[in-house]
Amino acid sequence: MAQNSSSEKLYESYYMRVFSYAMTLTGDRMEAEEITQETMFRAISHRNSFRGDSDEVTWLCAIAKNFFLDEQKRRSRHTPFPAEMPETGTGMEQELSDRDSSFRIHMALHALEEPYREVFELRVFGELSFREIGTIFAKTENWARVTYHRARLKLQERMENK
Repeated sequence: MAQNSSSEKLYESYYMRVFSYAMTLTGDRMEAEEITQETMFRAISHRNSFRGDSDEVTWLCAIAKNFFLDEQKRRSRHTPFPAEMPETGTGMEQELSDRDSSFRIHMALHALEEPYREVFELRVFGELSFREIGTIFAKTENWARVTYHRARLKLQERMENK
């Protein structure tokens, strides 16, 4: 029963943070939910493998990232079908404009070199603290702050030049 209580606590404490991190990796809600569920399952199933060298949320994010990368490799072996075109309607011009803006932002973010891109995504989309980001990279909290600030400046500069 203690294991079940511990598992429930882990799930309740970190589900949304792992989900937010998975959203930064995928940009897709359903895929992020799948990654989060699988992460929680793996963490609960292999709870005894947690050595305590880092925070639990850092351990969970590492599991999520590894699962995501494994899925990317698996999917790269298959040719995906093209995405469906948006339905025609009165809001199509606005939708295309929004998509264009979103696409430009994602292109600028994608072109951002590491570790700036990942630090920015962890902070903005993953809503992780600078301390947690520093822990993920085995760096200091101050390093995470400076890297995030530089990433923001680089993104702003790239968006202004486009």
